[in-house]
Amino acid sequence: MEASRWAPEATELAEGSAGLSTRPRRLRRVDNLRRLARETRLAVDNLIYPLFVVHGGPKEEIPSMPGIYRWPLELLPEEAEEVATLGIPAVILFGLPAYKDAQGGEAYADDGVVQRAVRVVKTAVPELVVMTDVCLCEYTDHGHCGIVRGGQVLNDETLDVLGRIAVSYAAAGADVVAPSAMMDGQVGAIRAALDEAGFPQVAILAYAAKYASAFYGPFRDAADSAPAFGDRRAYQMDPSNAREALREVALDIQEGADMVMVKPALAYLDVIRRVRDAFDCPLAAYNVSGEYSMVKAAAQRGWIDERAAVLEMLTAIRRAGADMLLTYFAKDAARWLREGR
Repeated sequence: MEASRWAPEATELAEGSAGLSTRPRRLRRVDNLRRLARETRLAVDNLIYPLFVVHGGPKEEIPSMPGIYRWPLELLPEEAEEVATLGIPAVILFGLPAYKDAQGGEAYADDGVVQRAVRVVKTAVPELVVMTDVCLCEYTDHGHCGIVRGGQVLNDETLDVLGRIAVSYAAAGADVVAPSAMMDGQVGAIRAALDEAGFPQVAILAYAAKYASAFYGPFRDAADSAPAFGDRRAYQMDPSNAREALREVALDIQEGADMVMVKPALAYLDVIRRVRDAFDCPLAAYNVSGEYSMVKAAAQRGWIDERAAVLEMLTAIRRAGADMLLTYFAKDAARWLREGR
């Protein structure tokens, strides 16, 4: 806004006059005034907690993500109950399979790790919203997000598999499926597969604008999903592009997405804002593993105040326009918000 719109004599007043009529600091001087004037609200209701699940074995902390664990199915109810007790409304599940093959077969197996985890969570905490990531990278021996032939990731051949995965998650009890493979047409294929299988009530959260980012490194350690050859730039978005994100979001909404996502969050706040301004659709942003690990590493060295930095960061993502925040800080943020910080 131009200064003259708010204070026509701003130039003269700024020179030190004691007769200032506009003093923004008046609303900053005590905490309750700041709360009343606050434009952006960060709440537990905005949070989604990612969970890594394995068939069995011990609970394992992920070295590059301090405080985040791979959860065996037998211990998963304990974690789900803690998440629910904190008031967090939803989790999103990522599975580490018992085996990998070229087709990613465990991704759509009835006894696959995510299918079993959905049943476990829904039994332990029925009211918790369970989202499931729909992709192949964790399940394939080549680590790519689709079917590979001749060193190429095949778009159309992958769509049927993604639909099959989504249906298997819905059959297990998932409330929301979240396709992240960045195949063209994946939302439409999944919506058709769900409807045909009798799951019209299952919602789709589309990873609509998912960038080929350097901030995914710790996740790939956690999920053992690094590609065995090449990279994912041929199907994930170029970090240089913002207008393209609007095309991707528009296509996903046209194909039946109920919610859309921008990933990562911090380096793409401008994209979140563009999507928010262009579309009246529930918008998620993924505060990804690299963003988490950077803050954790700096906090462990005493370089920053972790609580203050995390709440500021999550508020910034909300301020940019995101309705939902997928973040590994969800449990900590929920506790801090309860404390009124």
